[in-house]
Amino acid sequence: MPSFSWRVWPALVHLFFPCAVIAEDPSLLNSWHDVWFFRFLVNMLGYATIIVPGYFLISYFKRSNYLDRGSGLCYPLIKTCVFGGEDKSGLLDDVSVSSRNEPDSGSSVKQAIKLMFCAAGLQASYLTWGVLQERVMTRSYGAVAPDHDGEKFKDSQFLVFMNRILALTVSGLCCVLFKQPRHGAPMYKYSFASLSNILSSWCQYEALKFISFPTQVLAKASKVIPVMLMGKLISRKSYEYWEYFTAVLISVGVSMFLLSSTTSKHPSTVTTFSGVIILVGYIVFDSFTSNWQDNLFKYKMSSVQMMFGVNLFSCLFTVGSLLEQGAFFESLAFMTRHSEFAFHAVLLSVCSACGQLFIFYTINQFGAAVFTIIMTLRQAFAILLSCFLYGHSVTIVGGFGVAVVFVALFLRVYARSRMKSSRQSSLPQKV
Repeated sequence: MPSFSWRVWPALVHLFFPCAVIAEDPSLLNSWHDVWFFRFLVNMLGYATIIVPGYFLISYFKRSNYLDRGSGLCYPLIKTCVFGGEDKSGLLDDVSVSSRNEPDSGSSVKQAIKLMFCAAGLQASYLTWGVLQERVMTRSYGAVAPDHDGEKFKDSQFLVFMNRILALTVSGLCCVLFKQPRHGAPMYKYSFASLSNILSSWCQYEALKFISFPTQVLAKASKVIPVMLMGKLISRKSYEYWEYFTAVLISVGVSMFLLSSTTSKHPSTVTTFSGVIILVGYIVFDSFTSNWQDNLFKYKMSSVQMMFGVNLFSCLFTVGSLLEQGAFFESLAFMTRHSEFAFHAVLLSVCSACGQLFIFYTINQFGAAVFTIIMTLRQAFAILLSCFLYGHSVTIVGGFGVAVVFVALFLRVYARSRMKSSRQSSLPQKV
């Protein structure tokens, strides 16, 4: 038993106190609030103060048959939040989704210009977002002299709130200005995707304290592997041979990059066990978000309505948790002390909101395959840009591993498009 404890204790210290073990600066871990797992638990407690009362209220309204006997000023609000229209009249991914399947009447030049606009918008939005994300989470603000280290911003949850409040505003304006289908989903069902979306975004920001940005990008690219495993074990899905082949290629490429990474003195370039754990959390939460949103699309709604509903609950959860912790006003005080951070935080939110709109527009105009190619290129450019701006060193083996990952991703897109076209050609033609 003593020998077992002797072996386990260093592993636990390495997991929950990675900066104390790896980073040379002991001031990075000054209190319990600097432990990522403790911050995660405190955030979850904050969300629970909203989720638990909401759960009991929803259960009460459903048990008491409020939909049949309810009346008064609050009745429409409660009906929308708890019961909705219960209209599952079909999947409507966008109001103008049918236009994607119709032959385009515009010229090829117009289509080419539109494609370049979409590609430029996606690249500009998400490349800027990636650079700012790494800048905010790994660099100091207010360093006026070489011997003055400045001050680091540590609250990832506040950045999530900033992103969501602007996305809520933009999606709300789109819902008002453009015609949308009649909404049928109970509003509370957005809270599930919202919670997982908040946690995945928090993990994304928090992971940059323990891993390099190129490692994070490659981890996102390899998300297809756990998705296939879950589909095989839980849903009993079957996959084509090329899906297994590309998944193996991605695994090999990511392994080559991680095993060839060199340790740097800068904390942002170090890959720690905590960073890996947080990345796993990101992948799990993000996978749940996409699957739950697919389920919600069974109701008749547009992508903008989905964006509004998810961001509405995200703002409610994050601002409630921030106020309970006292972190909201601390973060605002940090913004007032460092105008550069305020500019970066606002620009980060603008890029995130604009990027979501470009995603909807690109998929609507050109389909998912073109969008996937553009975003895969964006991931490659993001790694190169991060290495250039922040000095991440990549060995020859690591660079080859990155190339293997992106070749595998392009092979997946190509094989999927070929299979889709062959299936369409095999269908009987209508006379």
